[in-house]
Amino acid sequence: MAHAENEVSINRPANDVYAFLADGLNNKLWRPAVKTVALASGEAGNKGAVYSQTMAGPGGRTIAGDYEITAAQPGKRLDFQVIAGPARPTGSFTLDENNGSTIVRFALDLQPKGFMKLMSSMITKTMESEVGQLGQLKSVLEAQPA
Repeated sequence: MAHAENEVSINRPANDVYAFLADGLNNKLWRPAVKTVALASGEAGNKGAVYSQTMAGPGGRTIAGDYEITAAQPGKRLDFQVIAGPARPTGSFTLDENNGSTIVRFALDLQPKGFMKLMSSMITKTMESEVGQLGQLKSVLEAQPA
């Protein structure tokens, strides 16, 4: 299984961080690979919400990266499953607040199948790049007024 995770401390309360992450429309603000994103169905930020997402792909092409929120615990945890595109990892954001700051842990897992097994090192690098963007999330959230 391919796995990548990262964590960062953000100087914001957990509920603020959660609200930002749960609203998939914010993805473009901190994930440079996201080209377009829209709420496709469900209630924004809640379990069952589906976001249609277009991502930068190899060779300047775009690829689908639609995802569904599979668990939503405000201020604590947000889980999702990628439901379109060549790789379909599961992911989670786990939040732990301490004295007004929040430790955010972002983890991605993928069980490669078929020809994807041959690309596992490239997939892992891509996943590591995704979770590595928590620094950008920190910058965006800490720049917003409290």
